Amino acid sequence: MDSFALIDIAALLAAAVLGAMLFFAGVVAPLVFAQFPEEQAGAFIRRLFPRYYDVLAIASALAAVLALGTLEGAILAAVAALFVVSRFWLMPRINAARDAGAAAVQRFETLHRTSVIINLVQMVALIVVIVLALA
Repeated sequence: MDSFALIDIAALLAAAVLGAMLFFAGVVAPLVFAQFPEEQAGAFIRRLFPRYYDVLAIASALAAVLALGTLEGAILAAVAALFVVSRFWLMPRINAARDAGAAAVQRFETLHRTSVIINLVQMVALIVVIVLALA
């Protein structure tokens, strides 16, 4: 398999990661919060997020390895690293702020906003990878 084919596979993985992110943000999370009481919805999402981050970190890291030595590979490695940071640093802090209740509402909002920004940056980065791979 030549490097061109590996870049194509990396781009397909990037597209799959982007699709999963968009599906979660646009369908899963809104549906869960619309269909269940806030406490149940929050508990479900809290259990889902570790798997979300783990699967997408692994897929992004695999794509980065397939694109090793290219700009796309570097971008994919950064995307994977952000999933790891979100999973092991940001998510526990968001959960702790949520558990602290009214005393930590501002902290929760700040951390949640940070999470949303990271997700948006990752989505843009994945789009860049896909566009570069198609060029």
